[in-house]
Amino acid sequence: MRYDVMIIGGGPGGYTAANKAARSGLQTILFEKDKIGGTCLNRGCIPMKALIQSAHVYKDAKDGELFGVVAPDANLDYDKVRERRDYVVSTLRGGIEKSLKANKVEVVNGFAKIVDKDKVSCNGEIYEGDHIIIAAGSIPAIPPIEGKEYAITSDDVLEKDHQLKDSMIIIGGGVIGCEIADALSGFGVKVTVIEMADRLLPTLDKELGTRLNMFFKKKGIEVICSAAVKKINEDHSVEYTDKKGEEQIAKADEVLIATGRRANISGLVDEDFALETGRGIVADEEGKTNVENIFVIGDAKQGNIQLAHVAEAQGENIIDLILNKEASIDMSVIPSGVYTEPEIASVGISEEELKEKGVVYQAKKFLTGANGKCLIENSESGFVKVVTVDDVIVGGSIITPHATELIGELTIAVEKKMKAEDFAKVIHPHPTISEMIWDVVK
Repeated sequence: MRYDVMIIGGGPGGYTAANKAARSGLQTILFEKDKIGGTCLNRGCIPMKALIQSAHVYKDAKDGELFGVVAPDANLDYDKVRERRDYVVSTLRGGIEKSLKANKVEVVNGFAKIVDKDKVSCNGEIYEGDHIIIAAGSIPAIPPIEGKEYAITSDDVLEKDHQLKDSMIIIGGGVIGCEIADALSGFGVKVTVIEMADRLLPTLDKELGTRLNMFFKKKGIEVICSAAVKKINEDHSVEYTDKKGEEQIAKADEVLIATGRRANISGLVDEDFALETGRGIVADEEGKTNVENIFVIGDAKQGNIQLAHVAEAQGENIIDLILNKEASIDMSVIPSGVYTEPEIASVGISEEELKEKGVVYQAKKFLTGANGKCLIENSESGFVKVVTVDDVIVGGSIITPHATELIGELTIAVEKKMKAEDFAKVIHPHPTISEMIWDVVK
């Protein structure tokens, strides 16, 4: 049988593309070497948030007296925490597998390799098709630190039977490092975060990382920025150079490397096949590679934003491209979220970017201390910030409870190029955290 579409990788981008292709009448086959769901579902977004939710419930139980609920016998059972994590993951995976089956997508479990422009090898068989979509995802990026073999990665915490230690050093203060730090600290682990940049979350609005640093300090999480890690020792001590250039040593029971992820393309393409690669598969904005009928989406694409919803959107659009249709989803505005407590989210252009470009802008903030719902929830001192240029909303940053739920509203405003004046005309319910966005644009 010859297929219309052959997809390598069953993560958010891969299974989204597969389902849409099959629903569109294309004969579709999906290759997955591990479990359907990819990084996001099996060792990323979903298990991470399951751990975070358990940490929040544990914290709420311990702090219940503030709300008039006294639970002196609240204890942590980390085995049950992991059981719930795995239940959530398996339930969602089962749903995706059912949708693929319902749409009549052929699923092959095994490592797939591209051997020609229309041929894929898997489990000793050759499959032929008109189009190939690479959605192979990513794996943890491990920098060349001496002693890196004495450290673990996020995969170990989120997918395996990881046991809590009394203390942990996390190398990397990006999204993954900060989320794991917050969750494990909530379970009682003494956490130290070492970050090379001058602040946490260096790719986001500067105020977000600064504010999170303050929250971490209150929680007892030690944050060491502007630090270069030199060596990890067998006893799990970490040697690093601080911002003054002085040699230091941090000690813990465990070390976790959370320095980002890289494209998972090793062995994906036959060495005799001329598909252009670099730090991932090289492609244009639409996902077209240097081979006419081969495309790439998600984390496997060089320079791509490594977010599950980006891969999903690209999965939708790549099938439109194959069908010679206009792209369904606008990829110009992409929101991001960090599931710490409180949550962090952002979209659009930041103040720093506008300053660098010399653009005249206005940034307005509304603080959580003036919001009734935040006070009811006893939230930390966060804010909603909206950035405008000539009254048009071009970006926003949120650090509040449920920030990742709120950012969708600002994403629509940025994508539709709404004026703050028009946004302010839309009534928001009270008391809610969402009304902070309304308050800030008035």
